[in-house]
Amino acid sequence: MGPKCRGAAAPEPRERPTIIPAMRDIWPGSGFRELRRDDHGRLVATDAYLRLFLGLPQLALVAESCDAEQHLHRTLLEAPSRPVTPLDLLTLADPDARDNYAHYLRFRDGLLAAGTLEAWYLSVFRAGAIDLPPLFFDRVAEAIVRNVVDGCDDAIVLRAAELLFRPQRIALQDGRVLAADRDTADRLSNPGPPDPLGRLLRQQPAADAAPGLEVLNADTAGRFFEASERHAFVLDLSHTFGSDLGHGLVITLARVDSGLKALGRVLELWVRHFLGVAVRIEPQARVDDPAWRWHIGLDVDSTALLNELYLKGSTETADPARLIGLFRLDFDDPQAMRADLAGKPVYLGLAMTEAQTLKLKPQNLLLNLPLAESM
Repeated sequence: MGPKCRGAAAPEPRERPTIIPAMRDIWPGSGFRELRRDDHGRLVATDAYLRLFLGLPQLALVAESCDAEQHLHRTLLEAPSRPVTPLDLLTLADPDARDNYAHYLRFRDGLLAAGTLEAWYLSVFRAGAIDLPPLFFDRVAEAIVRNVVDGCDDAIVLRAAELLFRPQRIALQDGRVLAADRDTADRLSNPGPPDPLGRLLRQQPAADAAPGLEVLNADTAGRFFEASERHAFVLDLSHTFGSDLGHGLVITLARVDSGLKALGRVLELWVRHFLGVAVRIEPQARVDDPAWRWHIGLDVDSTALLNELYLKGSTETADPARLIGLFRLDFDDPQAMRADLAGKPVYLGLAMTEAQTLKLKPQNLLLNLPLAESM
């Protein structure tokens, strides 16, 4: 049997949320084990989950922490959901500590009021008033993605899932688009000429060599689950490659281990989990659609590039190299779409910044799909 990958199925109705069973966890820092699922498969915050945030460098005690900060930290560890008043924060001597706790408590209170991580995530972005640091959104997204891919044993799909909550550094090599975890690549890179990702990718494995990055494919997938250096695998976002048949004949074939195809599978699960809508998302080499009606950028840069493509009516852009992925999204049930768009495809774009980084905004897909009013 081939690798399986499914979304987290909703459990049978119970009187109380179920504890998530222990299993091999590819992202042990996600907090997934400390969360509970409700009857609909959504994640419910627990005291154990909230305690994880108190261990972050921004909230952990340091030698200079005043007595009031030590007291606040200790009592929150004992009762993570206990009320904290603005006056309590004013007693903290360090202004940075006051700000950090204020951010955390606003996040904590909103999360508990929303009931589930998914409800909080959607409500904040739908409201459009983002007044919290990205740290909180990335950590919540990581836990939700971990829930979404629970039961998946396809290493390439799991690596693609990391794009939803971890920034990537992009390298263009020999016609391939390679994505490495930005923080891992920067940490493993030694000071030297610019192009840390390129040097890490060119590094030949050796017993005495410094740690490098390895491209994930069918041959290396088994090591993904055993790696001690988490996030150390590079995802190949090239969807096709040319095969020379000789006599001047070259055919284009789709990669079996395409990172873009794997990302499409993850985004399908993401949409179904949040919105209860079944969609199919497939990579595209280009958009040749005279009836193009709707598109969504999966990051800030691709939104602008897709707008430009749409206005020009072609796939030519002012900076085509930055557009590193195109997808076509189709609804399984056209009636789930807005009536004026029913049955028409939605195009998705993925782009890197001028500095060759990628920060996916998976919330864009949830907020901008043309759903029927009844959905």
